[in-house]
Amino acid sequence: MKFLRTYIEISNICNLQCTFCPEVGRDKKILRVEDFRKILKQVLPYTEQICLHLMGEPLAHPEFPVILKICEEEGAVIHLTTNGTFLAKYGFDTFLKSKAIRQINFSIHSYKDNFPGKDIRPYLYDILQFSKEALTEAPHLYINYRLWNLQATTEAKNENQDIIDHVTEFFQMPINERIDVGFKKSKNITGRLYFHFDTRFKWPDYQDPENGNHGFCHALSQQIGIHADGTVVPCCLDKEAGIPLGNLLQESFEDILKTPRLVAMREGFKKHVLTEELCRKCTYIKRFDKKARPDTAPI
Repeated sequence: MKFLRTYIEISNICNLQCTFCPEVGRDKKILRVEDFRKILKQVLPYTEQICLHLMGEPLAHPEFPVILKICEEEGAVIHLTTNGTFLAKYGFDTFLKSKAIRQINFSIHSYKDNFPGKDIRPYLYDILQFSKEALTEAPHLYINYRLWNLQATTEAKNENQDIIDHVTEFFQMPINERIDVGFKKSKNITGRLYFHFDTRFKWPDYQDPENGNHGFCHALSQQIGIHADGTVVPCCLDKEAGIPLGNLLQESFEDILKTPRLVAMREGFKKHVLTEELCRKCTYIKRFDKKARPDTAPI
């Protein structure tokens, strides 16, 4: 078994509170660096990529540079998702010279969500300048500017016109602003730099109505998640560990992958049967119908 990506939540704490992300009901938790190494060493043989989040802002971890160093030492391929507000704190070289980071996703929709009416240009400047340097100094690094705040699947312009204008003006690279995110989410800006558009979606909740027991998900085939307390969950949308599959600080990953609950879920997805209540209440799962493309999984 080989997952495309494994989410390791190094902290469930965030310095912002976006309407896009629900609040975390779990106790606030920062993963100790020694526990991170223990978890990382166990999952690396089973995964191609490591994402340093599930909930929370990874750069809010007080020992983030140490976390990054461990990733380099262990040979992990890192996909980093961040709101970008701590970028200057660590300095550009922390990211540009890292041998582990292969992709950075900047959730730039977060700024207007938290600071409505405030000038976005100072916030964008650091991200834009960093990206400019990355294009010349880090040829291995891909960067996405996430705009996951669309209301409709065919229009990116109205939601984010000022952001698009600032970015295209900085790089002097106009893009086609109309996009059908049900077909293709990314728009190249220049080089290895992209806009990544998506519509809003809702995290599943046990209080939601069920949508039936038929459906498919990439959980436990392409992805798996680990919370900051070591709890293993099937996917990055199980924010409260509603489907705990084991704990990597107490059990081996190999043993957890063989547990009856995990195996039943994985086999159920293959047969398009949803064995778990939370999955039957998940609306995101509707994106994985026969018309869905492989890039519709949240990253």
